[in-house]
Amino acid sequence: MSGRELRVEGLTVRYGHASALAGVSLTVPAGKVTALVGPNGAGKSSLLVAAYGSVPSTGRILLDGQDVSRLRPAARARAGMAIVPQGRQLFPRLNVVDNLQVMAELLRLPRSAVDEALDRFPILRTRRRSLVGVLSGGEQQMLVVSRALMGSPRVLLLDEMTTGLAPLIVQELARTVAALAKQGVAVLIAEPALGATRSIVDRGYVLVRGEVVAEREDGGRALEDAYRAAMGAERRAVGQAV
Repeated sequence: MSGRELRVEGLTVRYGHASALAGVSLTVPAGKVTALVGPNGAGKSSLLVAAYGSVPSTGRILLDGQDVSRLRPAARARAGMAIVPQGRQLFPRLNVVDNLQVMAELLRLPRSAVDEALDRFPILRTRRRSLVGVLSGGEQQMLVVSRALMGSPRVLLLDEMTTGLAPLIVQELARTVAALAKQGVAVLIAEPALGATRSIVDRGYVLVRGEVVAEREDGGRALEDAYRAAMGAERRAVGQAV
């Protein structure tokens, strides 16, 4: 697993005159679950989609030491990066199998990859002919996770994976993510709060106003403590400015 990691160096993202990220650097090592926590609007989603190449950015994205900053998202996917985006971005008028087939074709995978994806979560095989638009939120999230894993990625980016889902679904997804990390995948989860994923987090960063303000290497609870401290400092700073 040596060298298998994602590194973000000096990443800056702007939308017009607004800055979403200002020179952010972080590392997502193989075999660990790294969390990126911060309030809404902190830039978490911008970091993930920029790492995947879906929005323009400056800085460097290194996958296993190789600079992939100039690659398009499809090329980054074929290089070993996968993303579960906020909002899922599925095709609601296609069925489960067809949604998976789209990814198989993008990654140039054999038909057997679709069957393997259906088996990752048993409910997907049961609902394989159902239109995605009629699936529950939990079923859709299982589908988008299974879709992301079709190419056996080395790096997995998860944007608010658990938001709005039932506790049992959250637990199943958390177990899946923890198992992937144990298999050597570099996992980055972005969440406004760790909650039920706290127990699977190994390390992480606190992001506030587009900048990393804290880094912890000693688990999810320590990261939550750092997040609370950072938000307390943020509230005091805002109060003093008023």
